[in-house]
Amino acid sequence: MPVNPNGISVTSPFGITDVSVTHIGEFSIFGERGLKEFTFSSFFPASYHSSYCEFVNISKAPVYVKKLEEWRDKKRPIRLIVTGTSINFPVTIRDFTLEYERGGEMGDIYYTLTLKEYQWQKARDSVDLATAKAMSKSEQKSSTRPEKLNKDNKSNKTYTIKSGDSLSKVFGKNWRKVYEANKKVIGANPNVIKAGQKLVIPA
Repeated sequence: MPVNPNGISVTSPFGITDVSVTHIGEFSIFGERGLKEFTFSSFFPASYHSSYCEFVNISKAPVYVKKLEEWRDKKRPIRLIVTGTSINFPVTIRDFTLEYERGGEMGDIYYTLTLKEYQWQKARDSVDLATAKAMSKSEQKSSTRPEKLNKDNKSNKTYTIKSGDSLSKVFGKNWRKVYEANKKVIGANPNVIKAGQKLVIPA
C-alpha cells in the first residue's frame, strides 16, 4: 500500500455457545475457532508526498482501486502480509468501501478494507465434499418419487407406502399380486392404503 494505515483491527472469534438449562443454570459449549478478520483504513494519494508515502514510484490512485477490485472479482484468495508482525495469511476480500475527495482533497481516494482469513481445503476434503453433495442429490431424487417394482431387480423385498401412493401407481400391473400378499395389512379395500404401511413385495 502506498500509505500505511494507522492501525489494523484483527478479530478472532471463537465458537462458544452459552446454553441455559432449567434447574441447572448456564454453561458454555466450546466449538472451533472462527476465521480471523482484518480491517484497516487509509487512502490512495493522487501524487507522491514524502511525509506519508512509503515509496516514491507510486501509481495513480485509481490503479490501486482497480487492482483490488480485480482480485475481489476473480473470487480467489490473496495473501495479506504486514511487515514486522506475525500477520501472514491467505485472505478473501469481504468489503471494500471507497470515499472520494474527502475535505476537498482532489484525486485522493480513501478506503476501508475488510479481509477474512481463508482456509485451504485439502484434496481429500474436496473429494469428500463432492461425494457428499452427490449422495445428497441422489437421496433427494429417490425420496421424491415412489420406488416401482422392477422385474430385473428383486433385491427390494419390502416397500413403505408414502403419502399420495396407490397400488397401481407404485406397482403397475403387479398391484393385484402385491395386494393379495398384503391383505392383512391393507384390508378389504385395495384402493385404501395409508402412509407408513410396510408391504411385502412377492418375488
